[in-house]
Amino acid sequence: MLKLAFSDPHSGVFRVWNKLIALLIFVSCIVLALDSIPEVAKDYEHSFSVIEWFSVAIFTIDYFGHIAFSEKKWRYAFTMWGIIDLLSILPSYLMLLNLTALQGSKVLRLLRVARVLRVLKLARMMTANGKSTNPVLDNLKIYFIVLFSVLMISSTAMFFVEGELYSPEVMVAGQQALDQKAAPGAEPEKFMPTDPITGNAIPEDKRFFTSIPTAMWWCIVTLTTTGYGDMFPVTVGGRLVAAVTMLLGLVLFGILLNVIGNTLMLVLFGEKTKE
Repeated sequence: MLKLAFSDPHSGVFRVWNKLIALLIFVSCIVLALDSIPEVAKDYEHSFSVIEWFSVAIFTIDYFGHIAFSEKKWRYAFTMWGIIDLLSILPSYLMLLNLTALQGSKVLRLLRVARVLRVLKLARMMTANGKSTNPVLDNLKIYFIVLFSVLMISSTAMFFVEGELYSPEVMVAGQQALDQKAAPGAEPEKFMPTDPITGNAIPEDKRFFTSIPTAMWWCIVTLTTTGYGDMFPVTVGGRLVAAVTMLLGLVLFGILLNVIGNTLMLVLFGEKTKE
């Protein structure tokens, strides 16, 4: 039965296992987003930790299960799916080890947001079940999986690239450094985060990306319109993320048109459009 869960797409055990993996991917990504809000992270720290490590345990079983029952055995670990499976659990284990080299707040922050890469495991869900009798439903699944993946990765990337520059930890550390340099009795300067590439200061009214859910609003607006809306990046790194996000928005629009086209052909003529 265990082998069927990893090697036979037509078995009920395989379908149940894949649905569990997909559910945990969605839940863990939502937890990752909520965990970026300091107030929420503090109030639900224990619950988020339980969900995270339960998910990591299941993902670990999934990783070694595919290695054990794959035709390629350990060579599976070096395939695209094997690397994606490893990336879905590696950041969490590195954080658990608490190595000296990982003590810096920026490195730990990177490991936290790197967990979003587990959303790429959903790509295997799209191809794992083989052919379906409902192509319309399959197309919708593909569209929403791609949309969710782009939303999570782009929002998390923007939060890390731009929001990192004015995170609470950075702001406190920066202000403390200025306070120490100030002459005795003199009024210390107010710390201003800057773009590491251009050196331009980031004013308070331009510090938008304070959490992943906040960045999600920007991402949705960017994916569905030609402009930024009420939020926009001000750093070079943030603008690069925005440029890639807009290009992915075009890809998503193409997928949506394909879904609509195939659905109309099935409804009106009872046949699928030719590839």
